[in-house]
Amino acid sequence: MLLTIDCGNTNTGFAIWDGTSFLASWRCATQHQRTADEYYVWLQTLMHLHRIDVTITDVIISSTVPRVVLNLRVLCDRYFDTRPYVVGKPDTLLPVDVRVDAGTQVGPDRLVNTVAGWDRHGGDLILVDFGTATTFDVVDTDGAYIGGVIAPGVNLSLEALHMAAAALPHVDITQPQRVIGTNTVACMQSGIFWGYVGLIKETSARIRAERGRAMKTVATGGLAPLFQQAEDLFDSYEEDLTMHGLTVIHRFNKENT
Repeated sequence: MLLTIDCGNTNTGFAIWDGTSFLASWRCATQHQRTADEYYVWLQTLMHLHRIDVTITDVIISSTVPRVVLNLRVLCDRYFDTRPYVVGKPDTLLPVDVRVDAGTQVGPDRLVNTVAGWDRHGGDLILVDFGTATTFDVVDTDGAYIGGVIAPGVNLSLEALHMAAAALPHVDITQPQRVIGTNTVACMQSGIFWGYVGLIKETSARIRAERGRAMKTVATGGLAPLFQQAEDLFDSYEEDLTMHGLTVIHRFNKENT
């Protein structure tokens, strides 16, 4: 049984893959102080609550937080008696090429999303991921990762507004009823919501123009459905895009090493 781990700057996701489907998935806050023992107790408790009685034989990890990887490796060695695949490390192969400037380090999550997008949709893709950062990843005709765009995440932008301007409160992101706000909260929600709609539309349009071809837009991340309600921004929304990519990379390594 395969355990997939997607460690982002804010949250870390765990999912169990039986070769056909995900049996369950869970999330916890990303904390580099969390030990291997704590991970195991947490996982075992959740598996017990969901009546999942399986043996983990393989693990694959994608992590944008290098300090977390050590304890995840210890978890795999101590409790699952396995050496994990870690996306971005030389011994973990990718089924697609990475064509960027020499010496550039591409985030593992962006590579995993590229693999998942290519596997499900083929090439000529724009992948939009709503995480701590909002990223646009461009997938070439042959599935290669060829670069992208990084913008501040939605929640990060809201937090920056609150931190930089003492008079501005914390607000939830939601679609406002009107563009013109008549109070502070409504003004902030409108600015964030419609600002990001504009960001997504304009950035995607400029990517297509630069590439000179039609491209499908695929979104992932929890806030994507909210923005899709207002405008026809994406051709597809896939909540499990990153986890699917991890299963594809794991299979590719099993077949080629």
